[in-house]
Amino acid sequence: MSIRWKTTKGEFVRQVSSFRNTVSAEPGNPFQPAPDRYHLYVSTACPWAHRTLVVRALKGLEDVLPVSIVDWHLASDKGWHFSDAATTPGAIPDTVNGFAYLHELYFKADPEYSARFTVPVLWDKQLGTVVNNESSEIIRMLNTAFDEWSSAPGLTFYPESLRQQIDDVNAWIYDQINNGVYKTGFATTQDAYERNCKAVFAALARVEDILAESEFLVGSTFTEADIRLFTTMVRFDPVYHTHFKCTSGTVTHDFPNILRWLRRVYQMPKIAATVDMDHIKKHYYVSHIKINPTQVVPLWDGPDLTVPVGEFVPRSQRK
Repeated sequence: MSIRWKTTKGEFVRQVSSFRNTVSAEPGNPFQPAPDRYHLYVSTACPWAHRTLVVRALKGLEDVLPVSIVDWHLASDKGWHFSDAATTPGAIPDTVNGFAYLHELYFKADPEYSARFTVPVLWDKQLGTVVNNESSEIIRMLNTAFDEWSSAPGLTFYPESLRQQIDDVNAWIYDQINNGVYKTGFATTQDAYERNCKAVFAALARVEDILAESEFLVGSTFTEADIRLFTTMVRFDPVYHTHFKCTSGTVTHDFPNILRWLRRVYQMPKIAATVDMDHIKKHYYVSHIKINPTQVVPLWDGPDLTVPVGEFVPRSQRK
């Protein structure tokens, strides 16, 4: 009923998102901005869904856009399911439709839907349908569409003057790191695994060099590029290094500039609260039985991200 992932000649192939509508005040658009009209369905285990939680928090949209959080355990072909906090701490049930499974949302929006049931999902309570299930587009909507009700109106993670630079960085980081760890971990041939693992670490070395001279990925401005990379890197050592066999190094020991940046982002107000390492680790190690048949969950949570970070000094100016 729902395929976890698929490969072509040993290479992991990510599904293209199906629902691509936009919340905007443009005349004639059926999805107009309004407080409490929309609902966000996420998994705190998923890096793609995690992006939306970060932007939602930083933009102060908690009261504007309520959220449901699926259970961390992706156990069957029915896909993500809902639990309450008593059953699974950190889970929030579907308070809009009362569904037990995420796939019920997809079938309510499109009875003929036949692809995977992915998170995040931006749901329109008024029209009873999915607006969008592409994380990169949802964070753009949250960036501006709800500013009238945001506690941080005008705050943008996609400033017009930096958009080309952000898009350029996003493109190779998505392919080689965000999706690259999946292409490594889900590879089913040695060649596909080695090729993608090498690409991941070449890209990490590129990021390391950028962050040696720059506080963030695009100069001194914290942007959506940082948010998109953060949700992958916070999972890198505790999950992707071991579970996805990205074993050519760790952030903790091999990428000091990435580690400094990771701590800086984690320590920004509201961001740490979006990180649920219990959900993250249990989801990957218990749900991916083909990769980890014993379902044993490692103890390590990765580097201590609460270590204070001093003022940034570019490498070229360090003594």
